[in-house]
Amino acid sequence: MQLKLKLTVVAAIAAAAGVASAQEQVVKIGHVAPVSGAQAHYGKDNENGARMAIEELNTQGITIGGKKIKFELQAEDDAADPKQGTAAAQKLCDSKVAGVVGHLNSGTTIPASKVYNDCGIPHVTGAATNPNLTKPGYKTTFRIIANDNALGAGLAFYAVDTLKLKTVAIIDDRTAYGQGVADVFKKTAAAKGMKVVDEQFTTDKATDFMAILTAIKAKNPDAVFFGGMDPQAGPMLRQMEQLGMGNVKYFGGDGVCTSEVAKLAAGAKTLANVICAEGGSSLAKMPGGTAWKAKYDAKYPNQFQVYSPYTYDATYLIVDAMKRANSVDPKVYTPELLKSNFKGVTSTIAFEPNGEIKNPAITLYNYKDGKKTPL
Repeated sequence: MQLKLKLTVVAAIAAAAGVASAQEQVVKIGHVAPVSGAQAHYGKDNENGARMAIEELNTQGITIGGKKIKFELQAEDDAADPKQGTAAAQKLCDSKVAGVVGHLNSGTTIPASKVYNDCGIPHVTGAATNPNLTKPGYKTTFRIIANDNALGAGLAFYAVDTLKLKTVAIIDDRTAYGQGVADVFKKTAAAKGMKVVDEQFTTDKATDFMAILTAIKAKNPDAVFFGGMDPQAGPMLRQMEQLGMGNVKYFGGDGVCTSEVAKLAAGAKTLANVICAEGGSSLAKMPGGTAWKAKYDAKYPNQFQVYSPYTYDATYLIVDAMKRANSVDPKVYTPELLKSNFKGVTSTIAFEPNGEIKNPAITLYNYKDGKKTPL
């Protein structure tokens, strides 16, 4: 009799556990960035931000639609390649993720945004800055960082108004991001009376810039503007020093505005001439920046680059919209994203009707003793 009773109790406990786990719902959130190739340091940093948010959210016992939610990050690599970017986006659609954080590059985010729109999944980028991203008017596209209109223009204003520079040569890497930010800088600088004395092009794979820098040196500009990323900016700064261009200011957008560029410049004195712009406030001026960075560094030592606070916020932002809609169904909660007023680490996030962040901040930086420092 006793054995029978014990078995009944065990069966009842097992049944109850079965009901409890049946009430738990796994909700996947996608993340895409280059975690292979020359830009892997950015991609890993972005993924770390999203992963950190997911791990924290899972300690909060979140219930949505009457079910306890367990979040999972489905991380994909797009290698900063547009074709791989759309393939990763399609994979996330097929996996029925509830939302996506990403991508890093404008060149991958813009084509991927159509894929997400077609399958009805919202994506939030805190890194892709080309203004064309929100032009199609997709209801699934959101950006929580200043776009290149703000970055390129801010740098041009500083070059002309503060530094009183008269001439500039422009180089871009032919990507959607590089061309976009260079174009905005060029138009703004020209409108303010700055003369563009040369325009040169490279690629996002190149490391030898001697020929284009020699051509630029002959035009004797006060400054060089580079639209591109730090794997190119580092060697370019070294080669500018070799060519005796030590008095030429060097401007760039958020793609060159990393701690990594100091390593890639490998001691070149030209690093001191760099002035770069980033969307958002400096970490010290972000509402939760300093405390967040301490937490990040403890978890991921020496991996911080630029955008992880934004991917962290983007992940929380998606979940905040789900909670307000009381649904993890993208069709139900996506309209709530547009109504966000979310107090994040980076800022309080609210959107314009086209999915651009309201009142975007930008910060200019230079490099003092090899350290990235807000101006």
